[in-house]
Amino acid sequence: MKKVLITGASGMVGSLVLQHCLSSTEIAEVTSLVRRKTNHKSSKLKEIVINNFADYSAHADLFQHVDIAFFCIGVYSGQVSDELFKSVTIDFPVAFAEALKQNSPGVTLCFLSGAGADRTEKSRMPFARYKGITENKINALDLGRFYTFRPGYIYPVQARKEPSVLYSLMRTLYPLIKALGKNSSITSTDLVVAMVQVGLNGTNNEILENKTILTYS
Repeated sequence: MKKVLITGASGMVGSLVLQHCLSSTEIAEVTSLVRRKTNHKSSKLKEIVINNFADYSAHADLFQHVDIAFFCIGVYSGQVSDELFKSVTIDFPVAFAEALKQNSPGVTLCFLSGAGADRTEKSRMPFARYKGITENKINALDLGRFYTFRPGYIYPVQARKEPSVLYSLMRTLYPLIKALGKNSSITSTDLVVAMVQVGLNGTNNEILENKTILTYS
């Protein structure tokens, strides 16, 4: 029976990861790090409010004896300043991974990255460059197992308030986006099924691009 640690469980992907983990017979305990309390209820679940996702020094105990961790915090580019976007995209996941390294070095970490992440760190697109930097930094920690998921456009199966007009348009045009090929898009549910399966069972691929993620659905 596994012990799971999740951050980002109030978001589109993280909330579904949480639901799958709570319903899994292979998982005994789930700790969810949140900015504010949610309405999730389960005897398996422990929610912990975190004030600073870039510093876990006061919460080392939460990172001990963790078998599987899911990092699902994200922010949409263009919705916040570049400084904040960079902090959320790089500082938050790296701090999370470092805390795991210190307290559960054999952990399996599943990281929600994105299509186009550039490990050369030379892309002119901040999203691609910052995600690549983050992947490199976490990979260098040499955790037990590290998997980075790079979905294309994630179609939200559950109803939500879209973050921008662009995303509202993309939701409407999803059938056309899907027709562009297996690297173009994925549903939120298919992505989460893959993340949880890989977290539990592992895979030979450290980097899972959209078309590979789809093979788990």
